[in-house]
Amino acid sequence: MMNMDLSTVIEEMETGDQDSALTALQSYNKQMNQCFTFNRDEQKDREHLGELVLGFLDRELQPSCLLACLETVRILSRDKNCLDPFTNQFAMSTLARYASIAVDSATTPAHSQSVDGQEEDAGGDEEETGLCSKVLKESSPPSENPDQEVIVEALKSICNILLHNETGQMVAADLQLIKGVAERLKQCHDPTWNYEVRFFDLRLTFLLTALRVDVRAQLAQELHGVSLLGNHLEATLGLCCSGTLETARAGFEGIPTEELPPLSRQQTELAMEILKILFNITFDINRRKVDEEEAAVYRHLGAILRHCLMSHADGEERTEEFHSHTVNLLGNLPLPCLDVLLMPKVQQGSIEYMGVNMDAVNTLLKFMEKRLDRGHKLKETLLPSLNLLTESARIHRETRKFLRSKVLPPLRDVKNRPEVGNTLRNKIVRLMTLIDTDVKDCAAEFLFVLCKESVSRFIKYTGYGNAAGLLAARGLLRGGKDPGIYSEDEDSETEEYREAKAQINPITGVVEEEQPNPMEGMTEEQKEYEAMKLVHMFDKLSRNHLIQPMQLGMDGTMTEMTTEDLHKLTNKPLLQSEDPPNLDSEDEN
Repeated sequence: MMNMDLSTVIEEMETGDQDSALTALQSYNKQMNQCFTFNRDEQKDREHLGELVLGFLDRELQPSCLLACLETVRILSRDKNCLDPFTNQFAMSTLARYASIAVDSATTPAHSQSVDGQEEDAGGDEEETGLCSKVLKESSPPSENPDQEVIVEALKSICNILLHNETGQMVAADLQLIKGVAERLKQCHDPTWNYEVRFFDLRLTFLLTALRVDVRAQLAQELHGVSLLGNHLEATLGLCCSGTLETARAGFEGIPTEELPPLSRQQTELAMEILKILFNITFDINRRKVDEEEAAVYRHLGAILRHCLMSHADGEERTEEFHSHTVNLLGNLPLPCLDVLLMPKVQQGSIEYMGVNMDAVNTLLKFMEKRLDRGHKLKETLLPSLNLLTESARIHRETRKFLRSKVLPPLRDVKNRPEVGNTLRNKIVRLMTLIDTDVKDCAAEFLFVLCKESVSRFIKYTGYGNAAGLLAARGLLRGGKDPGIYSEDEDSETEEYREAKAQINPITGVVEEEQPNPMEGMTEEQKEYEAMKLVHMFDKLSRNHLIQPMQLGMDGTMTEMTTEDLHKLTNKPLLQSEDPPNLDSEDEN
C-alpha cells in the first residue's frame, strides 16, 4: 500500500466515498501508527481531517471503514494541540456511542443498535445506579458478537482526549460517561469482554476519577464504587471469599498465598488499574467516621488487599509495583478495618507472634525496608508504607509488639551512635537527621509509637539529639509521656545496657570517652566572664537576625528568647537552672 501525504488523504475523504476513504485512511494509519510527535505546520490539516472523520462516523459505515476512522481518531487525538474537533459534545458522544458507554439517548443517531445481552435491563440496575435513561450500546458490530476492536479504539481515543484536554474532561462529565462505563464494570464475571476492553474501561475510569472531583464523588457514592471495584478486583484475581474475611484463589483453597503461582501479566495490569481507581475514590476516607455498612465494605476490601500484598506477579519489578499500589490503598482504609491484615489463621510456615498471623505485617516491613535501602525519592516511595506501619502499630497491640521486636529489639550496642550501623533501627534513626521534614517526622513518629510514646524509651533508642525535633513539637522536651492506649510490656533492659546506663550520654545515646572539663582550674570570676561573653555573642547574633535563641518553657515547649530574656542572663549569669528532667524515671516497660 502506497503512503499518501496528508493533503491527498483529505482529498480522498472529501469525496465522501467509503472505498476511497478506507484506502486513504488505512495508508495514513499505517504510516502514523507509531507517531507520537507531530509536525506543527500540518496542524490545521490534521484538524480538518479530524472533522472529516467525525462526519463519516455519523454515517452508516462498513465495518472496515468504521474501524479505520476510529484508528485515525486515536492517532490524531495523541496531538494535544489538535484536539478541538474532538472535544465538543457531538464528537465525545459519538465516540462514547462506539465505545458502548453512551447514556443519553439523544446523542445516539437512529441507525444505532444495541449489542444483544449488553443493553441495560430497564429494571433493577437502573434503579440501583439512578440512571434515568438506558445505557445505549454500540451499534456497528453484529448483535450476537460485539466488535470489541471498535470499542477499544473508541475507548483509547476518549482516554487520549481526557489526558490532554480540560474541555474534553468537562464534556465527558456532562455526558455521564462514568455511568456507562460503570455498567460494563459490573459485568466483571462476563467472559464476553476481552482483556483490552476491560483494561481501557478501567483506564478511562482512572482518568475520570483522577481529573474530575465531581466524577470521583459520583463513583464513590452514587455508583457504590468501592463495592463495585472491590468485586471487580476479586473477580480479576479469581478469589473466593469466606465469611471469615479470609481469601483464597479459586482452585487453590488451603494453599498459602505465598506458595500460589504468580499472577499473569494481564491479571496484574487489570488489578493495578483497579487499585489506582480505588485510591482516587477513597483518599479521604480515613479522615472521617464510617458507619457499620461502610466498614463492612472496607474490611472486605482490606481482605482482598491482604491477598494482593501476599501475592506475586510475573517478575520482581512488577511484583513491587503491584505491592506499591496495594500499600497506597491500604493507607486510605479506616484504621479499625486494618485488623483484617491479622485475620488469617496461623498455618504451617506462617510467622506467628502472640498467637497472631503476622505474614502481612512482615511483608509490609520488608517492603518498607527495601524502599528505605534504595534511598530514591523517599517521600514518594517510603512514606506510604511507613505511615501504614505506624498507624497499624498505634491501633493494634500485637502489630506494635511484633514491629518493636524487629525494629527496636533489646538494646545491646551502647558503643555506636543510634544512627550508625545497618540494623533497621539505625536506618530509621538516620532518616530523623534528613532535611526533608516529612520523611524525618514520619520516621520519628514510627519509632515514638513503637516506644508507646514514652519519652525516656524514645531517647534511649534514638538519643536526645535525634529525638529533640519530635519532642519539641509535642511539648515533651521536659520528659513525660503522651497519653495513649498502650499496654504494658516486659522489661527490655539487657545486661549490657544496664551496666553502661550510667555512662551513656543521653544526647548521643552512646557511651563516650570521658572528656576533660574545659572550666577546670578557672576561678569563679573567670567562669562568669566566659559566660558573659557567650551571652553577648548570642545577643549579637540575635540582633543581626542570624539566629533566634530559644528557651524551654514550663509546659515543655520551645519559646523565643527576647532581648530582655538575654539581658536577664547577663545580669544573673550564674543563676542555678532547674534540675533537668529525669528521663530515666519512667519504668522500662
